[in-house]
Amino acid sequence: MAAIGNRGTVTEVAGFNLDADVQALRGAMKGTGTDEAAVIQVLAPRTIAQRQCIKEAYKLSVGKDLADDLSSELSGTFRSVVLGLLMLAPVYDAYELENAMKGGGTEEAALIDILASRSNDEMKTITAFYKKKHDKSLEDAVCGDTSGMFQRVLVSLLTAGRDESDKVDEAQAVLDAKEIYEAGEARWGTDEVKFLTVLCVRNRNHLLRVFEEYQKISGRDIEDSIKREMSGCLEDVFLAIVKCLRNKPAFFAERLYKSMKGLGTTDTVLIRIMVARAEIDMLDIKAQFLKMYGKTLHSFIKGDTSGDYRKILLELCGGE
Repeated sequence: MAAIGNRGTVTEVAGFNLDADVQALRGAMKGTGTDEAAVIQVLAPRTIAQRQCIKEAYKLSVGKDLADDLSSELSGTFRSVVLGLLMLAPVYDAYELENAMKGGGTEEAALIDILASRSNDEMKTITAFYKKKHDKSLEDAVCGDTSGMFQRVLVSLLTAGRDESDKVDEAQAVLDAKEIYEAGEARWGTDEVKFLTVLCVRNRNHLLRVFEEYQKISGRDIEDSIKREMSGCLEDVFLAIVKCLRNKPAFFAERLYKSMKGLGTTDTVLIRIMVARAEIDMLDIKAQFLKMYGKTLHSFIKGDTSGDYRKILLELCGGE
């Protein structure tokens, strides 16, 4: 029942007592009102695997679904965090993607955050869970909700076909850099397909080499060129791909910072990253946050949230 990664703040609880956890949750929901502190104490420090066991044991002893019970007892952002914690990682990703495409508008940020940062295996599992639940493919859903070149980049990412070897083809890297340069900075207008072909297909090590070559040829960083050549969601998705390839924890640290900076908080982004990365790479995200912004993630969350929502996020964040 170990954590799904090895750089998380949430790790397997030693001396895990399933019965005690189930009793604590039952007690937390007895009578009028809910003991939110007990819910946090049980669920936040457990791994996803341990929470799955709690869900099964709860259903066995109560004959009801834990997520349903908690959903009717809790509300707002706190409920969103708790329900997210009860899901398997790919189920949570599929659920977030579904929510991003619900109703009138589309939350493009959610599509970008998830699709630009997951591995091939993660992506395949997400698409399988989505299909099982909705009886239609995630690709169809994305195509029905997006358009143009942005849609094509997302569809490419959904195929989960990126080369994941660590082989660098030096000659090809120079050629790739040249092609991207000629497709963007060196011409009037931009041939975005060339960017897609290189950025969505090649492996990480190869692309880091391409970015070095690109800097030599163009005198610019690839991120600067993307900002100059593109706009809107297409710019956002290409930047996310580059940033995730360079330093994934730094990408998430920046997303967290922007979700809390200035007036108001983008809770959807804050919750999604805190829940999804808690047992994968939260330690690295925290280190990057401190390095990039000179303040701890803990202090930012503390200053930007309140109540039980703040308490559960700080639990997932771990100490200063």
